[in-house]
Amino acid sequence: MPSYDIKYDIKKAYPALYAPKPGGFHVVDVPEIAFLMVDGHGDPNVSPAYADAVTALYTLSYTVRAIAKAELGRIHTVGPLEGLWSADDPAVFAAREKSAWDWTMMISQPAWITPDVVEAAMRKKKAVDGVRFAPYAEGRSVQVLHVGSYDDEGPVLAALHREYLPEHGFTFNGRHHEVYLSDPRRTAPEKLRTILRQPVR
Repeated sequence: MPSYDIKYDIKKAYPALYAPKPGGFHVVDVPEIAFLMVDGHGDPNVSPAYADAVTALYTLSYTVRAIAKAELGRIHTVGPLEGLWSADDPAVFAAREKSAWDWTMMISQPAWITPDVVEAAMRKKKAVDGVRFAPYAEGRSVQVLHVGSYDDEGPVLAALHREYLPEHGFTFNGRHHEVYLSDPRRTAPEKLRTILRQPVR
């Protein structure tokens, strides 16, 4: 169960899921969490739709936070950017064939954020095309904290897919999930901290 304090922060509420320590793969159970989400396709490094999606998510998330503070008296830290990634062939992730990727970018919302709050935020902000508010549940998953460039994730994912999962009797049960704990605009590539998560059964 999450723990709540005066100012909610998902990294503190779910430390095993959002503030893990480096070192090896770990099995975790991920509960249902509500997110603002935007879907898209293609290489995030060159896709204008990807940049627009991220901007929309942050714009709306900070507006939701302001409304919750003013009208509900609840204060929370805006969660980190997260991404669900998929493709017809999972091998494209290890190969970093980004043009073949489908993505859903998202930012978590506290349990007290309702559709009415989100709708009020959408009325305040016009540039939120394609954003939806929905719950997402992963359940049993395997994750690892990757420290380094996004382009260095390939060998880690290859080890997860080809070694760890089969050795432990797991198979895929959902989309590859990444949680971006660092701001790439302010962090050197070799110091980026990203949670790589794969739902399993």
